[in-house]
Amino acid sequence: MTNLDGDDRERGSETAPFADPKRPLRWTAVAMVAVAAVLGVFYAVPLYALAVAVVVVLLATYGGIDIPEARRSVLRTPRRGVIWPDTGMRVVADSLPDPCIITDASGIVRFVNREATVRFGAVRPGDPLSFKLRVTALHDALDRVVAFDQAETIEWQDRIPTERWWEVHLAPIHYPPDPTGSDRRPDFVLICLEDLTERRRAERMRADFVANASHELRTPLASLSGFIETLQGPARADEKARERFLGIMAEQAARMKRLIDDLLSLSRIEMKAHVRPEDRIDLAEIVNNVVDALAPLAQASDVKIEARFEVAPMPLCGDRDELTQVFSNLVENAVKYGRDGKRVEILAAPATGEGAHGAWTVAVRDFGPGIDPVHIPRLTERFYRADIDSSREKRGTGLGLAIVKHILARHRGRLSIESVPGQGSTFTVRLEAAERDADSKKPQKILENQRSALSRN
Repeated sequence: MTNLDGDDRERGSETAPFADPKRPLRWTAVAMVAVAAVLGVFYAVPLYALAVAVVVVLLATYGGIDIPEARRSVLRTPRRGVIWPDTGMRVVADSLPDPCIITDASGIVRFVNREATVRFGAVRPGDPLSFKLRVTALHDALDRVVAFDQAETIEWQDRIPTERWWEVHLAPIHYPPDPTGSDRRPDFVLICLEDLTERRRAERMRADFVANASHELRTPLASLSGFIETLQGPARADEKARERFLGIMAEQAARMKRLIDDLLSLSRIEMKAHVRPEDRIDLAEIVNNVVDALAPLAQASDVKIEARFEVAPMPLCGDRDELTQVFSNLVENAVKYGRDGKRVEILAAPATGEGAHGAWTVAVRDFGPGIDPVHIPRLTERFYRADIDSSREKRGTGLGLAIVKHILARHRGRLSIESVPGQGSTFTVRLEAAERDADSKKPQKILENQRSALSRN
């Protein structure tokens, strides 16, 4: 029987549970036979006398040694090829989707599967586990598994280099298996690590979502309740106050409706997240329609919308209504939050750069105050606002960019955000293109299609 892995073999060492109990006996016998041969040659000692002397010495030396039953069974069992982990166990462990490490009872790493090598590259066979994974809870659990010969599951949170949660399953292994069920200490411990990070983040996001949704609904509800109470009491006979309060109540009711509509929209998108749209549509036409629809808002905000298309049509497979919602959100945000810059630029073109073949990009740029870079990674989170007061003033629900992100994920697209404080922001959508029809192999070149909400009169 050989040692656990090739690394130990190279070191010339042997794992204790695999050590051959006959080895000391065998080498002692060889040494004594050699001594007897020398004596027989140089001192003419009879051969039978030497044989008797060797047997007597061996019995005197090893006759009293108590070899455990498991080791005696090894002595009685013919030597066979290594089947674990060099073959079966290594293949099984390498096929596991989670990191898997095998240590001996002393905590020395004896095997690391492929996924564990990817996640914990510093852990190598032959090294003490405590040198590579400095997790007190893990090593305490390992000691308990060895001491009590019972499987155990623990959790630990790692904060370096990023926050991650792990569930660790530890199980004792006896090699060879002990059919008698004796209390022999396990030879190895199997350690499987399950990454719970995404699950924990999803749970946190759900909790935050419920809390934020409740807060967003509670605010207008409290306002409505307060005005209703006022109208039923002190302002019952005040015509002017009643009209003003009813106007505020209508605004709060509209805010609640927008929030509920966005929540329902987000829920519908998530239900279809894994169903890719197959309808053939024209991206340029969708962007044009969005610009037309938002012209009144741009005019009221004193903002000029300039749309430029490098090619048209821009065919792709997608959901017309959902992509209309994407660009409506982006252009409306640009008009609302970038109106200080007095203009919004839209550029639709074939994608450029590495892996850009067969893709379209639509960039929506405003020239407003811009966004602090610290907020950009979280802008697509539900209810996240870089400027809470400004968002509510402009009647935002905090769900617009979350909806954009989920729609683009369903279309296998992506959103990139660039912003320089004081200079404005650019939101760029990238979507896969569809093959062109035979009659549109030569795209129509559109040099410039500028639309100005100020000059439509």
